[in-house]
Amino acid sequence: MSTIQSPAAGKGLLPSTPALDDESPFATMMSLYDEAAAHLGVDPSNYAILRKPDRETAVAIPVQLDDGTFTVFDGYRIQHNQGLGPFIGPMRLSKSLKIDELRALAAWMTWKCAVLNIPMGGAAGGIRLSPKKRSRDEIERAVRRYSASMLDVLGPDRDIVSPDVGMDEEMMAWMMDTVSNHERHTESACVTGKPIELGGTSLSKESVAQGLRVILRLALETYRLEDPQLRIHIQGSGQVGGTLARFLYADGLAVAGISDIAGAVYNEHGIDVPTVLNWRAEHGTFEGAPGEHEMISNEELLERRCEVLVPCAVPNAIHSKNAKDVHAKLILEGAHGPVSARADRILHDRGIPVVPDILANAGGVVADYFEWVQNRQGLAWIEPVVQKRLARFMTEAWKAVTDVQMRYGVRMRMAANMLAVDRVAKADQMRGIYA
Repeated sequence: MSTIQSPAAGKGLLPSTPALDDESPFATMMSLYDEAAAHLGVDPSNYAILRKPDRETAVAIPVQLDDGTFTVFDGYRIQHNQGLGPFIGPMRLSKSLKIDELRALAAWMTWKCAVLNIPMGGAAGGIRLSPKKRSRDEIERAVRRYSASMLDVLGPDRDIVSPDVGMDEEMMAWMMDTVSNHERHTESACVTGKPIELGGTSLSKESVAQGLRVILRLALETYRLEDPQLRIHIQGSGQVGGTLARFLYADGLAVAGISDIAGAVYNEHGIDVPTVLNWRAEHGTFEGAPGEHEMISNEELLERRCEVLVPCAVPNAIHSKNAKDVHAKLILEGAHGPVSARADRILHDRGIPVVPDILANAGGVVADYFEWVQNRQGLAWIEPVVQKRLARFMTEAWKAVTDVQMRYGVRMRMAANMLAVDRVAKADQMRGIYA
């Protein structure tokens, strides 16, 4: 298909791809892929195809603002690889949207789907606008115009959109409604993350934390860390970190520290998770929260001794400069790329296992897949069924990754990447090249 070039793109309004920093999220993903492909001995021709996205689409999004004037936003959709099936992936609203980040996100989705054995490929997209500076009505007009402009790209059999930064349930409903109006029938399965009333799945918001909960239990057993004095540190207290902390507290595990952007609460014997999170929800900070704990910096939380560290906040939270100061016995990546490529190797050399993001935080893509399946069936699963099936997907993925790890004698991140690359490469090879 032809690609519509936004007039703003040529004026430098969307930052062009710079020389890659060796610890940027995109470079991290590519370096790991290269290493995995080398371990597997992937055919060079297959290797060249897999290193580039299948398609990159740019659209201009004219929107009438509340004051009656018009402006044009830039919209993008990156489709990485459809060897395993239709594309699926996040949609975000961001004033600093970058092509490199979308490419990395799309590739991560491909690898996640492959690791979890979900028959889909990865995609990512978004609109370059600031949600904080635009009214709700302006955002709705932009999201609906984006959806209409991408009609030949999106769809339940082509590319399924899931919510990411800046997007919420209502916005996903707008996308579904726009596509449905053009298709002349309700097309629930074209997006995920919808309200329950419109075909959304139960446990959608808790899915990443639920997946982390399952993987943590498996990892504790595998690495023999089932100590009654187990201390868990969680960086991040939002939808992933905060929800995970509540789950673990309910399971009777000691969350010794949890942080937000301003600092962390810490008690080596365990903090009162519901109390401190409720305080933060009400006051916007942990400062002054009741209970027996001390306030420390975010950086200190990463470096304090613990059995399990779960970074759920930002990319490259653990990098080459602070990796030597991390004193955890196990790390689970709750965020996208919280451990840089260099840091991953440093931690491996120090004997600290890292459960990579494409496995640990893949509960979200499993829930997206479940929502798509339910919409196609016209049947809503009850919550216990969703929970049981999510646990099964996460457990089977864990077993598959650890089998590769044992077979090749590599670190877990490399095992996950090898499993993903092998599955995608084989799918592409069996499908062949249409010319």
